Amino acid sequence: MCKKRKNTTKLNNAYFRGVGKQAFPTTLLSFQKKWLDTWRGNPPGPILLIFGLITGIIMSIPIVYVIWRSLSAGAERWIRLLDTRIPQLLWNTLSLAAAVTICAVVIGISLAWIVIRTDIPGKKFWQWILALPLAIPPYVGAVTYIIVFGRSGWTRDLWLNSPWLTSTFGIYPINVYSFWGVFLILSMFTYPYVYLIASAALRKMNNNFEEAARSLGMNTSQIFWRVTLSLLRPAIGAGAILVSLYVMSDFGAVAMLRYVTFTAAIYFQRAGFDTASAAILSLVLILLTIIILWIESVSRRKNKYFQTAGTHRELEILPLGKWKVPALLYVSIIFLFSVLLPISVLAYWSNIGIRMGALDSRFFGFALNSLKISTLTSLLCMLFALPVVYLKNRYPSIISSAIDRLAYAGYALPGVIAALGFIFIFNNHLPALYRTFYMIVLAFIVRFLPQAVQTSEASISLISPRIDEAARSLGCPPWKVLLKVIIPNMLPGILAGGALVFVSSIKELPVTLMLRPPGFDTLAVRVYFEAHEAVYHLAAPAALLIIIASIIPLRYMLSKY
Repeated sequence: MCKKRKNTTKLNNAYFRGVGKQAFPTTLLSFQKKWLDTWRGNPPGPILLIFGLITGIIMSIPIVYVIWRSLSAGAERWIRLLDTRIPQLLWNTLSLAAAVTICAVVIGISLAWIVIRTDIPGKKFWQWILALPLAIPPYVGAVTYIIVFGRSGWTRDLWLNSPWLTSTFGIYPINVYSFWGVFLILSMFTYPYVYLIASAALRKMNNNFEEAARSLGMNTSQIFWRVTLSLLRPAIGAGAILVSLYVMSDFGAVAMLRYVTFTAAIYFQRAGFDTASAAILSLVLILLTIIILWIESVSRRKNKYFQTAGTHRELEILPLGKWKVPALLYVSIIFLFSVLLPISVLAYWSNIGIRMGALDSRFFGFALNSLKISTLTSLLCMLFALPVVYLKNRYPSIISSAIDRLAYAGYALPGVIAALGFIFIFNNHLPALYRTFYMIVLAFIVRFLPQAVQTSEASISLISPRIDEAARSLGCPPWKVLLKVIIPNMLPGILAGGALVFVSSIKELPVTLMLRPPGFDTLAVRVYFEAHEAVYHLAAPAALLIIIASIIPLRYMLSKY
């Protein structure tokens, strides 16, 4: 319980008017006034502020390193990269991000509309199963597509063993090691970002608008294009940004399929010990990300859509009629290529691997390392997200706003860039922690803290500030209000954020690949190395375990949002 505090406001004001002016220098009084003005007369407690500042400092490490290292790289290296590498990398990265984003938006919106708005058979099953690719890392998907469609894959063997196919169509036409191969794989495993956001928006949409459009003579198709899509504009923008940033930061799938984007080039420059060139490429990628975010924010400000009806009516379920079979076929094809195919291939090779002794002590060591890092990261992200969210929502100021924006830096930072920053800091200033798993955890926090912040912010927005004021009036300091009042009320959102961070951490590849200490391999690292050597019976069990370990927290997260 909090002890009731005395009302000292009048005493403090009198003190600063009288005795305070004599006891303290004018500069100190001026600083105190500016400090109160910064927080609008309501500064947070020191414990809460210190935790928030520590979070901001940790999140700024990679950005500070990239800017400093790239600016000190020298004009000659900048000119060489601008003339040779950067133009081609820009084309590879932007064309891939644009193509995958458009495809993922089309798939995600269409699936969300079919599953939420129509009477497709098995609605509950499709709502859950179509989100499952979120638990399958794209590099795992790349491995399964190589096994099935690669140069020595199952499909090629069937093609060459069929005289009719070879005589009619010639040589085997599929090349997964190409732009189109990377495009297909990333599209199949990133569309859930759009699908989930659009599904949530469709559930909250007001039917009054569609009824008004129908009363004006519009048919279902016209209503979809002119009304539904307009109201889905924020969801489409949010999903598109998530997909485009993910594609620009992806390393595993592009490395597996030997397609060079900025992230792959940064990793290979770092592997060749050319950290200056890696920093220059990182800075270009960060600037590119900032430009994309700015374009999306400007577009969102120019096109705003609100539901202003006084009454809310649930959307009606539309009968598919003659379109039921085509819709079911379309949904089944997406399910086949994004869920059924990769899991079936992994199960097949895992069965072979288990019979050949793949589940040995080394395998369980990899699993333990992954579980340890992912669990610790999710717990710390839940902890660090709390002061960021609480400061932003309850103590708005330029300081809390800066901490909040730094917390979201992870969205704009690919894993290789975060890893570069931590390598520099720990190698030069904290050598005792260099090449320890604590480095990996801190880099994971930079990468995935925004996910915990988002879910926590959604929860705290539902809690009235008057609850805080009531607790403060009883003498509770801000940290105790947060601990005893706010956290119990926003616990479901906090846990959902932790679940999402766990799923992201257990499948993260480039950060672990660059920061792991000697002999400290995770499931993701083993999948990468074993698949590169085409030892699929050892790669498959690790990949399948990543998916299984991700399904439980993913299911919990989907039940909350």
